[in-house]
Amino acid sequence: MQEKEIAGIVRRQKAYFAEGRTLPVPCRLAALGRLERSVRAHQEDIAAALQADLGKSPQESYMCETGLALAELRDHRAHLRRWAQPRVRLAGAANFPGLAARVPEPYGVALIMAPWNYPFLLTLEPLIGAVAAGNCAVVKPSAYAPASSALLARMIRESFPPGHVTVVEGGRAENTALLDQAFDTIFFTGSVAVGRMVMEKAAAHLTPVTLELGGKSPCIVTADADLALAARRIVFGKLLNCGQTCVAPDYLLVDVRVKEELTARIKAEIRRQYGPRPLQNPAYGRIVNQKHFRRLCGLLDGASQVWGGERDADAWRIAPALLEDASPREPAMQEEIFGPLLPVLSYRRLEEALDFVRSRPKPLALYLFTRSRAVRSRVVRTVPYGGGCVNDTIMHLSDPFLPFGGVGQSGMGSYHGKRSFDTFTHEKSVLVRGSLDLPIRYQPYTPLGDKLVRAFLR
Repeated sequence: MQEKEIAGIVRRQKAYFAEGRTLPVPCRLAALGRLERSVRAHQEDIAAALQADLGKSPQESYMCETGLALAELRDHRAHLRRWAQPRVRLAGAANFPGLAARVPEPYGVALIMAPWNYPFLLTLEPLIGAVAAGNCAVVKPSAYAPASSALLARMIRESFPPGHVTVVEGGRAENTALLDQAFDTIFFTGSVAVGRMVMEKAAAHLTPVTLELGGKSPCIVTADADLALAARRIVFGKLLNCGQTCVAPDYLLVDVRVKEELTARIKAEIRRQYGPRPLQNPAYGRIVNQKHFRRLCGLLDGASQVWGGERDADAWRIAPALLEDASPREPAMQEEIFGPLLPVLSYRRLEEALDFVRSRPKPLALYLFTRSRAVRSRVVRTVPYGGGCVNDTIMHLSDPFLPFGGVGQSGMGSYHGKRSFDTFTHEKSVLVRGSLDLPIRYQPYTPLGDKLVRAFLR
């Protein structure tokens, strides 16, 4: 798509927003209802697109994408009227009599740039928040998931007038052309490197950004942990979507006293969940493209001790791999893995593990397996990270009460549930005054007036 076409799309969205057609709450609810009906009608198409792009099984597609998107739609439709109401209270003494109101209003036209690893969920969830808040939107799916991108474009055409929400498909040229436009807010999900570029482009227009990035999310296992439970849930979180999940456990930090037992249990869990030959399991999934397949093969080749990791170069598939006795200096510990490779590091004292995590960029997620309330409290209070779980992995994303987002290099801003509505909303402050006045605010100032001002504002 040419840059002039994209500029025309943005002008159209801004004109549509200026008409005020997205502002009435009933119109927002109707739009969300149309989107929900489209998702329900296309469940089989979504599963087929995800199978084509990522090799996902129908159950995983519904569990991790379609079902979560429908839950987010239900949550927004149930609470939107309350969220959109102004919050009003009596003004303070300095403005008596008066009312102080906080009025939620949409930013205007939002750009939503989605990734390839969960192409439906991570497109629809921010879009739901943008529409609920009353915005127009331009949606840019990832070119790395072409079947999903095409289906998303079709579903959005069915659900919204083109001036309300539209899809721009394509690759880097379209991304660049979109980022050269003056949007009112940008929501980006993807890599740290591209996130920096998005932020640089947004700075030219002083456009606010929400960045959902990634990083190396640690999983800490203490000596008192339930190792059977830990192994089962670590394998689930690590190998979901073949490891291509931004909040997957990126590496393990295990108390040296239980490292051998936990490693054995993880191997047994991999065999139990995926069979003795995971590459023959049709529900296991695959790497998204040859570029990422080769990158992961390079990480495997640079590892000192590997269990598993068999490869099928023709199908871009890599079996689950444990990088045992991993070193912080090896290649897999220098970048986010984003695949089915799991380095295992050990520690002797918990503080060593916590210092290791704190010495690195703040992670998007952190997972802790322990039975100790004291350890749980210590980790939660002293280690910075975006979000996470105690005695589980991944599942904090499924609760709409919990905002999802990063901190530091893992991102800025958050969404899910009401936080999605808030992310696409500017809260406007309004003071409503009556006619009663206090003359001490006006010149000429007097000693008595000075005393009264100090009495009011002390």
